[in-house]
Amino acid sequence: MRTIQNKFIIFISFAAIIRTFVSDMRKVDIFPIIVWKRWAFLFLLIVVGLISPQLTSAQSKKAKSAPQEQSANARQARQIFDRTYQMVFGAQGSTLHYAVNIIGIYKTEGTIWYKGKKSKFVDEKYNAFSDGVTYYLVERKKKTVTIYDANSDKRDKYATKFKFEPENFLYSIADSEEGFIITLKAKKGVKGIKEIHALIDKKTRYPLSLRIKLGIFSTTVKISNFKSGNISDDLFVFPRQKYQGYQIIDKRNE
Repeated sequence: MRTIQNKFIIFISFAAIIRTFVSDMRKVDIFPIIVWKRWAFLFLLIVVGLISPQLTSAQSKKAKSAPQEQSANARQARQIFDRTYQMVFGAQGSTLHYAVNIIGIYKTEGTIWYKGKKSKFVDEKYNAFSDGVTYYLVERKKKTVTIYDANSDKRDKYATKFKFEPENFLYSIADSEEGFIITLKAKKGVKGIKEIHALIDKKTRYPLSLRIKLGIFSTTVKISNFKSGNISDDLFVFPRQKYQGYQIIDKRNE
């Protein structure tokens, strides 16, 4: 009984911390871009700097080199995951609409485009463009454009804590009426993201939703309007003329 009470106290305390954190983030008006929305980009996306856009050849070889260590279920899960991952982050490019609900405290939605190392997204407050070299973050309300090196961790100070590496997880698959559920559980010693549940369409292999867990805290990302391929490079070019009159903040040399 005491153990249950202790767990309940921990949960309430954790929820209070999260609520305080969200409140603070709202005050500085940066919460959507640096935390939850970046988590949303994790499988598809994420990220926008949170993760490497594609599986490297070394990762692919490693995944194929030790099939004897995996069960048939794990191999099937990894194969489906890799196919969907490539559809999102591959050189052909992709786009999707996402909606995030953070335990009822915060909601946001937007559209994101990917093509190799390039990315673009638009949501209720921000626009961002990355051509793979330079990253432009537009805050429309403040009328500012902040410029970063595309590979700099400084543009998302929380992002480095939640980087996603496919080899850091154990994979399994389950069937459901909605689609395949691919579960990724972090290997022992891996910090940050502990568990991911990816719902994938059985026929198209398109991503439908993600549930991401860190400890006892989870968030869900719903995905719609997914398209893979035929993404123009012009989408990722920063349209300077459109933002004439905006304050420019250049952080590339900091």
